[in-house]
Amino acid sequence: MARAGLTADRVVAAAADLADEVGFENVSLSALARGFGVKDASLYSHVRNLQDLRTRVAFLAGGELIDRIAVAVAGRAGRDALGAFADAYRAYALEHPGRYAATQIRVDQSLIADSPALRRTAEITYGMLRAYGLEEPDLTDAVRLLRSTFHGFCALESTGGFGAPRDVRRSWERAVDALHVALTHWPRGAQVG
Repeated sequence: MARAGLTADRVVAAAADLADEVGFENVSLSALARGFGVKDASLYSHVRNLQDLRTRVAFLAGGELIDRIAVAVAGRAGRDALGAFADAYRAYALEHPGRYAATQIRVDQSLIADSPALRRTAEITYGMLRAYGLEEPDLTDAVRLLRSTFHGFCALESTGGFGAPRDVRRSWERAVDALHVALTHWPRGAQVG
């Protein structure tokens, strides 16, 4: 019988905390069980396996991230919304490195359809980009541009990858300015492939 008080939500929250401490890739069911003072088998009544746990942490972290972004962009549009979105994204990535890493894993598409947090992420992101007058397929391309820019910058920053003496915050602000210019002057009508 599982230890009293052990629930799927507690297990996932503990795994997210552990990911921030030791890195998402280092989270294991054994380490998690040790933290609860139970045997590994006790966790299997709450999560199916390590992949299930990782997916649940990804959904938890994705929900936390979009909640933070939603608050930041509320009532804003254009460059102001883009900057608020970007800053909330970066702050979460730097404050919660393990959780953030979880948001980058590939998740089974059938599970995504059932995730309110991931649907909300799409709604908020696409809503912000529609203010730039973008429609499909440009919306998808713009989302990919933002995600790759934000993720690349945060990944480099978190590992100390920026060695130049210039303040990293100033470079971040310039990157967001450049994205705003790119979104404002998005090439329309020249669809390739």
